[in-house]
Amino acid sequence: MHKLTQILKQRVDTTNAAPVVTPIYQNSAFEAHSPFFYTRKNNPNVEELEQVFCALEESAHAVCCSTGMAAISNTLLLLKPGDHLVINQLIYGCSYVLFERFCEQYQIALTVLDLSTQEGILAIPQQVTMVLFETPTNPFVRSIDIAVVAQQAKKHNPSCLIVVDNTWATPLFQQPLLHGADLALYSATKYFSGHSDVMGGVLTTNDANLAQKLRDARFYHGAVMDPNSAWLLRRSMQTFTIRMRAHGQATTQIWDWLASQSGVEEVFYPDVDGQQLTGYATLLFFTLDAKLSERYDEFVAALQLFDTGTGMACVTSMVARPFTGSHASMNEQQKQQMGLTRQLVRLSIGLEEVEDLIADLQQAFDHIGAHDE
Repeated sequence: MHKLTQILKQRVDTTNAAPVVTPIYQNSAFEAHSPFFYTRKNNPNVEELEQVFCALEESAHAVCCSTGMAAISNTLLLLKPGDHLVINQLIYGCSYVLFERFCEQYQIALTVLDLSTQEGILAIPQQVTMVLFETPTNPFVRSIDIAVVAQQAKKHNPSCLIVVDNTWATPLFQQPLLHGADLALYSATKYFSGHSDVMGGVLTTNDANLAQKLRDARFYHGAVMDPNSAWLLRRSMQTFTIRMRAHGQATTQIWDWLASQSGVEEVFYPDVDGQQLTGYATLLFFTLDAKLSERYDEFVAALQLFDTGTGMACVTSMVARPFTGSHASMNEQQKQQMGLTRQLVRLSIGLEEVEDLIADLQQAFDHIGAHDE
């Protein structure tokens, strides 16, 4: 045997290495007898992270995907031609476009309702197959009663799947499966990562058959989370609770401050009822005075501590305009139907000192004349 071949075949024995954190299994393949076999099927880092989410969600199963949108796509693959999908009117712009295109391509009926209202819930059609919504909603952070939606939908069709995008509440503040949801999904890119340095998606359920279908879809569509991302997310979960508490305290303070500003027409904050939603953190929406909104670009340029990149729910604060940001892929009519205008501003509150963030916002408001008489 060639010397190089012999050397390359040798492997370091790590039996007694005893690392304090799990190393990265940057493998695409494993020995045939391994339960992981091939990373597109599963990986030790991915499995370890799924165990963390099961504990956090109090769920029987968790399935990690490459991104939040991959998790949503995996969920849509549970539908078949002739089924009927119901979504909430207030929802992330890219999700909305995906639902429209997917349903059109696969001949699935699509109904859009305002599920934050009783009228919207009562309008759930008899032939419903799946109801998918975010709560709190994106934008305007309105709350949707998961149990009431589930009761109404399953009265029509006991097999109807209730899917809740719980990205903004996180399982720390809301556990959809305990309130009637069959499936909870997350963009792990947001709060779980917390540092804008990794992407991922998570699906949780108590239904073993449902979990297997999601794993099959992930395997055949190549949507598994990569080992390095799983390792980074597992690292971030060490500080998740601490970060969320700090985010929450800062968000409440800035919410109170914004509500007192003369240039602000309305500040949006979800209904923390202590039952379904037990807390909230980071994302605030507010509407600028109509005239001031024309100077939005100047307002953002004056800010020194708020980044403008595509991201949220991380240690650094960010500012965005949903009309041209998170919902840019929707047309003017769709935005108008959900009440989305250029006046709406989204703040993601990071972990900088609250006093510094408020001072930064204050000087930016002053810059565009928000306090001029």
